This record gives sequence, structure tokens and C-alpha cells, in this order.
Amino acid sequence: MSEQEFDVAVVGAGFAGMYLLHRLRRLGFNARVIEAGSDVGGTWYWNRYPGARVDIESMQYSYQFDDDLQQEWRWTERYSPQPEILKYARHVAERYDLRRDIQFDTRVAAAVYDASSARWTLEAEDGSKITTRFFVMATGCLSKPNWPQIEGMDSFAGPTYHTALWPHENVDFTGKRVAVIGTGSSAIQSIPVIAEDAAEVFVFQRTPNYAIPAHNAPLDKKYEKKVKDRYADFRAEAKQTPPGIHGRFRQGGALEVTSAERKAEYERRWANGGLSFMGAYGDLMFDQDANDTAAGFVRDKIREIVDDPDVAELLCPTNIIGGKRLCVDTNYFATYNRDHVHLIDVKERPIEAITPDGVRAHGKNYQVDALIFATGFDAMTGALTAVDIRGKGDALLRDRWADGPSSYLGLAMADFPNLFTVTGPGSPSVFTNMLPTIEQHVDWIADCLAYMKDHNYTAIEATPDAEAAWWEHVQDSVADGLKATTNSWYLGANVAGKARVFMPYYGGFPNYCRKCEEVVADDYEGFAFA
Repeated sequence: MSEQEFDVAVVGAGFAGMYLLHRLRRLGFNARVIEAGSDVGGTWYWNRYPGARVDIESMQYSYQFDDDLQQEWRWTERYSPQPEILKYARHVAERYDLRRDIQFDTRVAAAVYDASSARWTLEAEDGSKITTRFFVMATGCLSKPNWPQIEGMDSFAGPTYHTALWPHENVDFTGKRVAVIGTGSSAIQSIPVIAEDAAEVFVFQRTPNYAIPAHNAPLDKKYEKKVKDRYADFRAEAKQTPPGIHGRFRQGGALEVTSAERKAEYERRWANGGLSFMGAYGDLMFDQDANDTAAGFVRDKIREIVDDPDVAELLCPTNIIGGKRLCVDTNYFATYNRDHVHLIDVKERPIEAITPDGVRAHGKNYQVDALIFATGFDAMTGALTAVDIRGKGDALLRDRWADGPSSYLGLAMADFPNLFTVTGPGSPSVFTNMLPTIEQHVDWIADCLAYMKDHNYTAIEATPDAEAAWWEHVQDSVADGLKATTNSWYLGANVAGKARVFMPYYGGFPNYCRKCEEVVADDYEGFAFA
């Protein structure tokens, strides 16, 4: 089988891969995007579960590199549902004629660097190969599904689903008994929708989660016009906030005001809905007592919503609020007021086994017709280590990261020349609005490749010292706060056997962008060229 040769190979045709292809073409690079799915969209191609919806407002969760695109596209809801986001991704692919340089239905299995030629050889699962000067992993932070380790996993006789690998055809749960394992974001979004049709729903919860109501609605046309009239300023203002999200962020402390003032602020945030709830006070993620006030407020809301006091207490998280990514819901807690929705707590007494006809827990077999795993992802690193990536001296990325990842700026690693990662570990990524964050990374990578082209460089890699110093800073950025005190997927805690290392950068989007700019201004400080 003959090999194809390219200047740049990009793995993943989500929002990162599509924009990178667009930028590379304009710079004159011969580029190819390789995608495991049959179309563009990335996470929005795979995650089609009932109720799937973005948790960033639509007017912000979109590209900003082309103002004509911003102005012409019309979102229909405050928080866009998965089908509309996928439609947007397809519109972008058509608008910029991207599909002709995307190789679909191809999953990359291995990538090997040859130091003598300074080129990578990528091999797909079907045995096809391409060689390339530069290699970019644009596989996303949340793209490798995590399956739990439960006895009898393969024994269930009925249909089994994972929220991250949902079928493309419609799944009808009408009159069915359904088990949902997990209560993270995908479960919180899907359970209310599934419960509308299913005869019975059994939810197996290990850890309850905080959720703020979305208050989703058709997009207000006056608000849309207001944003579009000043989109550039709107985007610039967003980039100055720690998460890169336009919103109201208070700097004062939660305990610096009276309890009545504090409750009123939380009520306003709750009524508005969405992730901006955590912007109520500047110390919520740094002071335990301050965090307790916000956590207590949400727990009281859960108790108000859920009729059964015992069920309400099971749904009340005991950890800090914000330790895990805050969920945004529509009628999640109220769903437990339905007689046919049952909550089974498995924190102290885990699920015993999956059986041919259901789930066995607490000594009882819960008979169901369908089984859903809403158990999330092997986040940040899973999609990267799933590929057999070998750099200089046969250095294997999977082995290098066995005790936890390390990266320079979330962009590159020592001993892996000409390999870039988009929103990799060590970048703010999942703590931000991902679309602008992706654009920032893509622009940095594209500009770097243009710089190399202008200076006749053939290879680039992070220096070991720069990588080590940045990774130490990543760990320091979270050391003084509460973020790392919760067992979350930020630490890899949801994946059995995964090293517990805090993976994203918690120093804020503006600080991160400033550092990236300083690196470039100092002739790419921390990188070695050849």
C-alpha cells in the first residue's frame, strides 16, 4: 500500500482540526486531516445522546476567526442542542470547502518519528500510511470513552449504550425499563429526556453532582442583535475573564457581605442559570467557608425541588461546589419526583455485577431492557495515549505519561519533534470556553509553522527544562485553591489505574495567552529548532 506525503497531518476533524486545516491552507501547506468518524464535528459527531446540549451560551460557543461567519449564522436557542451544533460544524466544512482534504472513517493507530528525515509516519488501523513533516493531535479533551470495570460487563443480553458513542439512528425507549449508570453531565442531560418515554428508569449513582438550571429558551433576537452589533468587543471582553467566557464576575469575597445579600446574589445567579453561578464571588474556589455558602445554597435548592427527603439527600453533593465541572441541567432534580424514576446509591455499596437481564446491586437484580453507561471519558490524555506515538529514540508517549502527563504549554513535549497537541494537558482547555481556546491554540501552531517555513527550520520540540518548569507551574497554579481537593476527571480519578495528576492549567485564560505571546516574542523561548 503506497504512502501519501504531506506537510502537515492533523488527527481529528472537530472544531480544532477544521480550523487548523483552514489556516494551513491559507499558509500554503499541503495538509491532510484524518478522522475516525464519517463526518466533521468531533465530540458533537459522537455525543448524540438524548438531551445533549452545550453548556456555554450559543453566541459564545462558536468560531470568531471570520466575522462574516459570525454574522450570518443564526442560533435558535440560548444553549444549542447537539443537532444544531453538528449542523453548524457541517456548515463550516461546506463554507470553506474542507471535506476534500479530510480522510474520514480512518482511525490512526500509530505514529513514528524518523530523526534522519525529520518526518512522521502515521499508520491507520486499516494498514494505510502517510508521511508528514508535522503532526498535530487535534483529538479533543473529552473524546476517549471511559468504561467502568464491573463484573459481567459483556453478559447483558439487551442493547448497551455509552453516552459518548451514541447510535446515529433514533433510539426509542418508549415503554422500556432503562438502567443508567453514572450521574455526570451526560446523565444529568439525558435522564430527564429518557424518563419522558421509558416505563421505568433506574439511576445508579456513585457521586451526586451539583447542577445549575440552564433556563434554556429560544434565543432572544434583541440579545442576538446586541451581541452581533459589537461582536469584536464582546469577544475581547470575554478573553479578559479567567474562563474566557463573557459574563459577570465579582471580585469580592462571599463572606464580606451579609447572608441576606449573599443569598440574593445566589438567587439572581440561579434565576439567570448557567456556569456564571460560580462567578458570584471571587473566592469561591479559594476559601472553604466561602465555598460552603454556595454549596449550601444549591443543596437547599435540591431539597426544595425533590419531594422525597431521602432521595433529596442522596442527590445532595457533599464535596465542594466547582471541584468538578459544574453541570447545567433542565429538570434533572425534578425528574426524581416521577414515580417511575428510581435512584440507587452505589457509593458505599458498589454495583455487584451486570447480569444478562439487568444490574445487580444491594443484593437485588434490577431487571431492565436497555443499559446506558454515562461514565464519561478518559479525559485530557486518553485520546493521545490511545495512539502508539513514538518520538526520538523510540520514546513512547504512553510510557512517558504512565505516571501522569507533562507538556510545555499543552502544545508540545520534549523528545517528540514536530508534534503539536491542541488543548493538551497543561493548557487551560476544559476550564474555558473551548471554541476560543481552540482558536488560540490553532493560531499559535499555524503561526509557528509559518515562522519555521520562513526561517527554513525542519524540526521543533520543547526543551526538557522548559517542559519541566511549565509543568511545575501548572501544578502550582492549582495548589493554593480548592480545585484539586475533589476526586475528578481533572485528576484522572474517574479512570481505574490512571495516575492522579492535575492535568489542566488553572491560572486563567488571560495569563495563559500572555505566556504564549511572551514565548513567541522571545524567539520561541523553551523550544529548540533544527
